[in-house]
Amino acid sequence: MKKFVFLICSFLFLQIFCKAQIVATGHEQQLENSASQLDFDIEDDSYLQQLEYFLKHPIRLNSATEKELKELKMLSGLQIASFFSYKKLIGSISSIYELQSIPSWDISTIKKIIPYVIIGEPQLFNFSKSKILSDGQHIFLFRTSQVLEKAKGFNNYPTPGKKYLGSPQKIFLRYRYQMGNELQYGFTGEKDAGEQFFSGNQKTGFDFYSFHFFIRKKKNIRSFALGDFTVNMGQGLIQWQQLSFGKSVVMTSIEKQAATLLPYNSAGEFSFHRGTAITIQKKNTEATAFISYRKLSANFIKDTFSKEEVVSSFLNSGYHRTESEIQDKNKLGQFSFGGTVKYKFGNNHVAINAVQYMFSNTINKNDAPYNLYAINGKDWSNFSLDHNYSFKNIYSFGEIAIDKNFNKAILQGMLFSVDPKLDFSILYRNISKTYQAVGGNAFTENTFPQNEKGLFAGISIRPTNSWKVDAYFDVFQFPWLKYGVDAPSNGKDFFVQLSFNPNKKFEIYTRYKNESKEQNETNNSTATNFLVLIPKLSWRTQWSYQFNSAFSLRNRIEFLWYNTKNANSENGLLTFVDGIFHPFEKKWSSNLRLQYFKTNGYNSRIYAYENDVLFYYSIPAFFDEGFRYYVNINYSLTKNSSVWLKCSQVNYLKKNKIGSGLDEISGAKKTEIRVLMRVAL
Repeated sequence: MKKFVFLICSFLFLQIFCKAQIVATGHEQQLENSASQLDFDIEDDSYLQQLEYFLKHPIRLNSATEKELKELKMLSGLQIASFFSYKKLIGSISSIYELQSIPSWDISTIKKIIPYVIIGEPQLFNFSKSKILSDGQHIFLFRTSQVLEKAKGFNNYPTPGKKYLGSPQKIFLRYRYQMGNELQYGFTGEKDAGEQFFSGNQKTGFDFYSFHFFIRKKKNIRSFALGDFTVNMGQGLIQWQQLSFGKSVVMTSIEKQAATLLPYNSAGEFSFHRGTAITIQKKNTEATAFISYRKLSANFIKDTFSKEEVVSSFLNSGYHRTESEIQDKNKLGQFSFGGTVKYKFGNNHVAINAVQYMFSNTINKNDAPYNLYAINGKDWSNFSLDHNYSFKNIYSFGEIAIDKNFNKAILQGMLFSVDPKLDFSILYRNISKTYQAVGGNAFTENTFPQNEKGLFAGISIRPTNSWKVDAYFDVFQFPWLKYGVDAPSNGKDFFVQLSFNPNKKFEIYTRYKNESKEQNETNNSTATNFLVLIPKLSWRTQWSYQFNSAFSLRNRIEFLWYNTKNANSENGLLTFVDGIFHPFEKKWSSNLRLQYFKTNGYNSRIYAYENDVLFYYSIPAFFDEGFRYYVNINYSLTKNSSVWLKCSQVNYLKKNKIGSGLDEISGAKKTEIRVLMRVAL
């Protein structure tokens, strides 16, 4: 209780932060959905970095490229195509108010992008090589965090491997030099809680290091990468390494959008390439090629017949805290190469993509029935053809892919702007039960693009500038078995949201979601498993009100019902109040959250996006019963430096321990402190 009072006082009397990292409501929901689907922390902060860059260097709409507009992740392919068609017909845009005249550009979309764009003619830079290397910005970022309560893994155990070998601090360091959008290079270092630091197996310091060097727009060379980078192809059927969103309130954002080649300098240790890559453009043809070699962490087992060590699973958590985790670190060599050739005609394109992987050890997952069609062997390859095409108020996109065994995958989507107040979206996917892709990440119900057929249909209605209705319906089938599902299965997902935004000060939305999937009956006592349909329903209402230019309040209440027709049914409730203080032209700002949650168990967990320090995602899952509160504080020390602080605590009402295994904490509370310092010179 004392800490609760302390946090309240901190908010009311200290109230300090540069510019709060407040993410748009639509993107909050997309991130919450991603966290619930992946069920692990999102560490790719490249999107937040890009948004911050556009805040300081807004896109000049009269010279904007398709790639720049896609990097905003706020405009659909149809809206981008309409923008260039309008410019071709009318000419340069003279005022921000003129954006309302562009077909399919509604008021809510324009409000979202205004902070990141300006009306202006092209800026011509003519820097010498020496100025490019000296007149850019040097950005240093240091972040550390720690859970104050001692977890079980940090106690001393006589049994080897039953403890964390390192300290409880999580540390992240990043340096980046950036000259406009033309040149970028830097490095990152990251240590997770429990990993050693300048000791033991980590005598060089951080557990993970990353380096990148990236050039854009040099004559025919559109981009060149050396070190760590990401490659994004088509719609993710064969490879997509950037953070991407799935089903959400943003119905028209069903198309994956990103440049093919991008630099990588985030903390995630799995989804990127290490080597060199180049994108070359000549007239209407653009070609990207890459080559990469990496060491991956993986679980190994000894094959019964060949006595060879084979890979049973990839480890993408990045944790190397115990003796067993350290033994699995960087044991698997991965050599990969590939590329894409894209032909553009107007705002449309068609592209051929290919990627090849070679491993130092054989991939051979365990012989469970659901792994019958899993990747196996020492190499894997995928090929695809992707396209997009716009005609008047219709925009289509898609990808057709095969793997090394000629198993097929198809994804095809369309966007329709029937009326300035009415948009439709539809997406069909048919991914064979035998299809596999090492780096796939498409718009699917499954985490990876495999074993799925589905049809998604969405609608967005704007009867007035103040009211908006978004809805979608998704039906899907899984032709083969899955983990915890011992037969072919199916499911459906329905979502509707009503939003009201009468003025700049007040905004409210209410949404209903109904999802049902088949899975094994948990209380089954027969010899074989059988499937039952498990429904999960949720209803959320959230409003925000800006009292003045400095202070605003936000409130959410959410109910969840899991498996209501069964004896194992669970219910969930989560509600919070946010206070956001952001005084104009002051060195500080802050935000506070007070939250209560109550659920019957893990199946009725509820995810809630939290405002955090700069470039950090925090999307915890809440279950059982308790209170959560946090305060964010930021202060600008000088024009070029600022400090961020987040203090958070969760208090459970009916628990005497939190977590499990080596992460188990004795007691009913968990307190975390996170500090970030950023210097830009």
